[in-house]
Amino acid sequence: MAFFCGTMLSMALELAREDPAYEDVASKFFEHFIAIVDAMNGFQGQGLWDDTDGFYYDHLRVGHDPSASVPLRVRSMVGIIPILAAEVLEERIISQLPGFQKRMNWFLEHRTDLAQHVSFLSTSEGHEHALLAIPSRDRLERVLKYVLDEAEFLSPFGVRSLSRVHRHSPFVLATDDGTRHVVDYQPGESTTSMFGGNSNWRGPVWMPLNYLLIEALDRYHHFYGTGFTVSCTLNGTQRTLTLAQIALELRRRLCSIVLPDAQGHRPCFGVLESDAGRSPAAKAMTQRFARDPAWRDLVNFHEYFHGETGRGLGASHQTGWSALVAQMLKEMSLSGLSPTTTAPAPRP
Repeated sequence: MAFFCGTMLSMALELAREDPAYEDVASKFFEHFIAIVDAMNGFQGQGLWDDTDGFYYDHLRVGHDPSASVPLRVRSMVGIIPILAAEVLEERIISQLPGFQKRMNWFLEHRTDLAQHVSFLSTSEGHEHALLAIPSRDRLERVLKYVLDEAEFLSPFGVRSLSRVHRHSPFVLATDDGTRHVVDYQPGESTTSMFGGNSNWRGPVWMPLNYLLIEALDRYHHFYGTGFTVSCTLNGTQRTLTLAQIALELRRRLCSIVLPDAQGHRPCFGVLESDAGRSPAAKAMTQRFARDPAWRDLVNFHEYFHGETGRGLGASHQTGWSALVAQMLKEMSLSGLSPTTTAPAPRP
């Protein structure tokens, strides 16, 4: 809902430049955004944030006591999605909207308990902008440590929907009736029909959420600049990257799903040697797309992708979101980087 409010705020501010009536709409979504951020970070003292782990978790309400809840310590997209809600408010735009500016200033002055969730920064050029975001700078950095850990979320083909750590350490919730609910890492097709049979959020790479993460990283970089860097190990090499470079690296990994590798094979078509257990029809299709000259350049837009091999899974016609790879290829080109090149290290 914070992401929704931030998006609606951004749209209302754009419309308000032509029609002042939208300034009221922008004010409403500004206040709603901050209230949601306060609830997520401050409810019962720390909200959904776990300061020990440095991650956001779902909470399960237990019994009738509203203060009794149990954190579900599953490292999944649940803990990454909060960092997607980020909007930058530019002073040059706000100054053109006197109604919104007046209400925003009143809110920040009289609701100091909530105003703490708005960050302000003056640039070297002398203009000021504000950041609306769920995580503080410190919390953003801590979450990104997990995102950029190849033993956790970061796969060769983007960010997994569930941490790889749950392969050997599944999350188990035991209820009073003796039932054990288990969440483990499943990088390919789901092992249960509970989620529709061909849909799986317990390990595969999903293009739309990866793209939203990339956009959020670009917005954070616009606000924090090159002074915000994160240390990580990529392909065995220790790196220190800016948020913009992290966004480029994620683009590169996602684009590699559909691009031919050194042997001319596209990961989205699957690894032929790992077809054990698949139907003869599925194996034949993999062979055709991977090796037939008439088919190997016909790339499908799969629903999601295997968290280890990049093979396309689920529906094969999800142009509504997996076609975002075309936009990412364009963005990589505009950045001057090849989709096969790792993001460069920041300049000293």
